[in-house]
Amino acid sequence: MPQAAIEISGVRKSYGGQPVLKGVGLTVPAGAILALLGPNGAGKTTLVRILSTLVKPDAGTVRVAGFDAVTEPGKVRQRISLTGQFAAVDEVLTAAENLRMMGRLAGLTAAEARLRADELLERFGLTYAAHRQVRTFSGGMRRRLDLAISLMSERAVLFLDEPTTGLDAGSRRVLWDIVRELSGKGVTVLLTTQYLEEAEQLADRIAVLNGGRITALGTAEELKSRIGSDVIEVTDKNGEILREIPTSGTLRDVKRVLDVLEEAMPAGVRVRIRRPTMDDVFLALTMSGHKEELSHGGAE
Repeated sequence: MPQAAIEISGVRKSYGGQPVLKGVGLTVPAGAILALLGPNGAGKTTLVRILSTLVKPDAGTVRVAGFDAVTEPGKVRQRISLTGQFAAVDEVLTAAENLRMMGRLAGLTAAEARLRADELLERFGLTYAAHRQVRTFSGGMRRRLDLAISLMSERAVLFLDEPTTGLDAGSRRVLWDIVRELSGKGVTVLLTTQYLEEAEQLADRIAVLNGGRITALGTAEELKSRIGSDVIEVTDKNGEILREIPTSGTLRDVKRVLDVLEEAMPAGVRVRIRRPTMDDVFLALTMSGHKEELSHGGAE
């Protein structure tokens, strides 16, 4: 069993008397990639800020890279890297200067910082703008630079809070490749994302945060299997989706759903059976009134 890089137990956090996290528990093995999904306001960013020592929990324990995030924040910070939802770069400096400065602060020699900066500028398609002041950059360019900065030094744990929001498809794929490379070297990655495809493509496991708790944890295939084997999709004559109904995949269950649809739907609708997607999982596990908690493997 790999050593845990992130261990969270009973974490609670409220703002203005309003609970955001209500006893979150989660364990992430070293070298794993975990995607954290959840609706807006679920507490994903709050949890990342607690893990990265920017915010203290009201209750519970948090250990990152073997150290307590509350009592040993300095040791945790030495072993993590963080990219938030918004680019945090020095607008007066050039892209290359931003990268080299962060490399030096992370302990790289001047030569190492220069080489790493050049490598990341090339990978994120910013070489042509290396010597331009960041204040002249577009929003997408700033985001790419911000991500490059977080990757200047290879720390034990990397936190990425919606890292690819605002990126084009090419830059998103570049980041995916880099994350996979880092994981292969033993770096633990926890990312929040609003792109379900991203979670499915990248993550070893996916955790769903909803209502202040982890309500599901598993691989993409495990989560898909929990909502049913097949989905019956009903469309109108224009191809617009009218209903999507999970089934157990058995002949009896499919026939039951079709019988109900025949009575309830207007003439001319069409149906097809497909496999569940991560969109189905997300909707099933975060929809209002969904009471069943499907946690396992470290969730509390």
